[in-house]
Amino acid sequence: MKESLIFDLSREGRRGLRFGSTGVEEKPVGELVPEKHLRSKPAELPEVSEGEVVRHFIRLSTLNYHVDKNMYPLGSCTMKYNPKINDIASELEGFSAMHPLQPEETAQGSLRLMFELSGMLAEIAGMDAVTLQPAAGAHGELTGILLIRKYHESKGSKRTRLLVVDSAHGTNPASAAIAGYEIVSVKSNAEGRTDIDDLREKLTPDVAALMLTNPNTLGLFEKDIKTIEKLVHGNGSLLYMDGANMNALMGITRPGDMGFDIVHYNLHKTFSAPHGGGGPGSGPVGVRGKLAPFLPVPVVEKVEENGLVRYRLSAARPESIGRMMNFYGNFGVLVRAYTYIRMLGPDGVRRVSENAIINANYLLSKLLDKFELPYPKPVMHEFCLSGDRQKKEHNVKTLDMAKRLLDYGFHAPTVYFPLIVSEALMIEPTETETRETLDAFADALLAIADEAALSPETVLDAPESTPVRRLDEARASRTLDICCSGCAGSM
Repeated sequence: MKESLIFDLSREGRRGLRFGSTGVEEKPVGELVPEKHLRSKPAELPEVSEGEVVRHFIRLSTLNYHVDKNMYPLGSCTMKYNPKINDIASELEGFSAMHPLQPEETAQGSLRLMFELSGMLAEIAGMDAVTLQPAAGAHGELTGILLIRKYHESKGSKRTRLLVVDSAHGTNPASAAIAGYEIVSVKSNAEGRTDIDDLREKLTPDVAALMLTNPNTLGLFEKDIKTIEKLVHGNGSLLYMDGANMNALMGITRPGDMGFDIVHYNLHKTFSAPHGGGGPGSGPVGVRGKLAPFLPVPVVEKVEENGLVRYRLSAARPESIGRMMNFYGNFGVLVRAYTYIRMLGPDGVRRVSENAIINANYLLSKLLDKFELPYPKPVMHEFCLSGDRQKKEHNVKTLDMAKRLLDYGFHAPTVYFPLIVSEALMIEPTETETRETLDAFADALLAIADEAALSPETVLDAPESTPVRRLDEARASRTLDICCSGCAGSM
């Protein structure tokens, strides 16, 4: 299906809206806006009827892949279905019309929501305090690392290194480097978990912290976490958990109980707020008590004055690392996450994790005959297959199979990550997908594996059914040009 540009649909004189009288005395535009800011000629805008506008954008929406259309099996990205009640709550006028600069006494409901959300997140992760300020997961990582640096500085200790396991998300070393740390990679062992001997060797006195994802990006739980915790804390270092995979832990176990000092949450992943396309996101950070004085300001506080409870934003934190955003955070995402947790309740939060784990292991069991599993099962909420068999035997790469999935109506899983897996296919079904959807996705991947063996050119030429065929992705990222030649002069 192809769709014309809105400018190609334009016909002179067509209108979708006519403005009536405002009842306000009209004045020449030049009296309201200085001449230097006025156009020399009218803007070249498309002239279309209301019906054409609606149908044009509806048709465009059907060409896009989105989470309301079908499954997103993106490993580690946790693209689950977003309940519409979350959106309804965030659109309530008291929230949607809120302005960050209005007086605190007029924002008590919003402040209370943030205070209670912080408490719920702290309870879920076993932390003592939470900041909601960071705007995304990587922003939360940077916040956590700045807290680590501030903590060591308060102890009179200047530590320059930060350990990151080789299966970590790429944002881990990137965030640490931005904060000024030297990155030291810790190896994974044959099981895909942290190599304890390598960790022990690299835990030198100048190590500030270990950044660890648990369960890790292979979907494996770090079963030696208590040993890791003793080694790290015995070195005077801190233990940081990348919370991107909290989807597997909620209600079952808590990072704080494992000994983690800091954890960031991805509200736009685990707590079901929409994301993708660059945002919006939210990456709150939870800490143990010893790090609480360093949290970003302002901090939402609950106080009692003259027998009345009220909420306020406090910047009276002399040891704080300062602000991480101009205001407090992505409030619309906070409302959605709060709604999600309240709707689930304690038992529901646990069922989310249990169903995510069940779905991942069920889907993995259906794919093992045709794809290699580099590391042993069982897994937690996600798993990582390898397309090495297809590449070696039929010269069909993981990227080719990912492109072919589009013809079957599915978005591709995460590919070529983590880097320790050759021809990686990283798959996370999440808890929101039904057994029927999982079966359909598995059948599609198995069919593609058969095509790779019997008719490899079918996979190599994919996709065939999409609005555009296979793109030169490297060129697109280097020479991005999103302006069409026919409308360049009108933009």
